[in-house]
Amino acid sequence: MNRFVNQKPLVISDCDEVILHMIAPFRDWLDEAHDVDFDLTGSNFVEAMRWRKSGERLEQKDIWRMLGGFFETEMNRQMPITGAIESLNHLSDHADVVVLTNLLDERRESRAQQLLNHGLDAKVYTNQGPKGPALQRIVSEYEPSRVVFIDDLAQHHNSVRETAPEVVRLHMCGEPSIAHSIDCAHRAGDADARIDRWSDALPWLMAQLEDRLQ
Repeated sequence: MNRFVNQKPLVISDCDEVILHMIAPFRDWLDEAHDVDFDLTGSNFVEAMRWRKSGERLEQKDIWRMLGGFFETEMNRQMPITGAIESLNHLSDHADVVVLTNLLDERRESRAQQLLNHGLDAKVYTNQGPKGPALQRIVSEYEPSRVVFIDDLAQHHNSVRETAPEVVRLHMCGEPSIAHSIDCAHRAGDADARIDRWSDALPWLMAQLEDRLQ
């Protein structure tokens, strides 16, 4: 029996590389402010950053320091991925739309304001680590008729599949410079589809909701 009891569907979307570009402005900031080269060609985030002068990889503590600094002062650099805001606003006419982002809890309000500044008024949930348990808590809060989850990282689709297999899962990476190199959750069997452009994703998403809209 379907445990979703509400009549309204729920769309739970990641933010970075789904709604807003992150890697590109982060790379530019590292270059301009810290003399750090960032090359994610091999899709290994830990090994992607090197000090320009020495060529040495950044240590883990420096990587976290750089990420924290970016989200502390540079979120204004993040621009919407083409079609993201318009598509999510369209979906919000038919479903509840919320954002589940892997940021520290203290950045929840700044993320919500950032999205609002770009034209998306959505409740933001912060999380650290795998997203399956966080998604389950959101589902328990909304009790929707159907849930669709959108994220750019394969490990989160795996987590959601393991904890809430009834959720429809769309793997999307809207950053062209890395989309081709990241692990594909659809190929791994953890996502129902892989679509990287919102112009293609919106019809697919609406099709997942349409039987609940009639």
